[in-house]
Amino acid sequence: MPLPTDEHLISLSRDLIGGLEKINGVHPGFRPAHAKGVLVSGSFTPSIEAAGLTRAPHARPGTSTPVLVRFSDSTGIPSVADNDPKAASPRGIAIRFQLGEHVHTDVIGHSANAFPARTGEEFLEFLTAAAEGRIEQFLGTHPAALHFVTLAKPIPTSFAREAFFTLTAFKFTNAQGLSRFGRFRVVPALGTEYLTNEAAAAKGPNFLFDELSSRFAKGPVAFDLVVQVAEDGDTVDDATVQWPDERRLLKFGTIELTSLVPDNIAEQKRIIFDPIPRVDGIHPSGDPLLDVRASVYLMSGRRRRQA
Repeated sequence: MPLPTDEHLISLSRDLIGGLEKINGVHPGFRPAHAKGVLVSGSFTPSIEAAGLTRAPHARPGTSTPVLVRFSDSTGIPSVADNDPKAASPRGIAIRFQLGEHVHTDVIGHSANAFPARTGEEFLEFLTAAAEGRIEQFLGTHPAALHFVTLAKPIPTSFAREAFFTLTAFKFTNAQGLSRFGRFRVVPALGTEYLTNEAAAAKGPNFLFDELSSRFAKGPVAFDLVVQVAEDGDTVDDATVQWPDERRLLKFGTIELTSLVPDNIAEQKRIIFDPIPRVDGIHPSGDPLLDVRASVYLMSGRRRRQA
């Protein structure tokens, strides 16, 4: 993936990375957000319904696609405690579908069904206000940011018991040329489960990562990958707008995770996830956050590799 050539996009991406570092500090070799993470491996099996939604290669019936999945805490502080009631949430997930040698597509989300800004410029304003102690003033004039900040973000008992939302909508096109818009969700097969404040406070600072390691010793960890399908009139280019709960949820397939990736820290430093699908059958919906997110991920990823 080449670096962007648009000067405004380059400048905005640098400013966003700088804005995150003003809040979290500079930590060479780590991501400026969701710095603390773990990389695991497994496979994806599509549902029968997936091929009716998209002609993407990993949706073909009878196929199985290797996946890499990164779970993470929020914030850009690598030592953040898993049970920190403010800094560690929302949790993050990034899924890489390995379609071939140097061919892949990714799904990226977090555990809050909300985002504080519609554009990269607005997100920079949000970060700047937080860094300069003006967040209350900013929230008073930005209802989406207020909703994101005040939304409950409970601490899960396990990464295997947490749900995730992509927020960005995509345009899915099937083999017959029929297109529909949708958003991915990652739903744990065991259901969600959260700790009380008291139970979370009693946990260790790395309990989620330790628990995941011990869980793999007992067997695979499964998630359903589903798509919330938009209806006519739904906003598809604004990550701050959630669709009604009654929108159809189509099961896209099943993710089965089996083990930690060897040389985990080095592999996390190397891999650069991409929020833009870049695969036939799944395309951007016009969300203005996509290009700037892709630029930030690539720019910070290259810097991370050089650290």
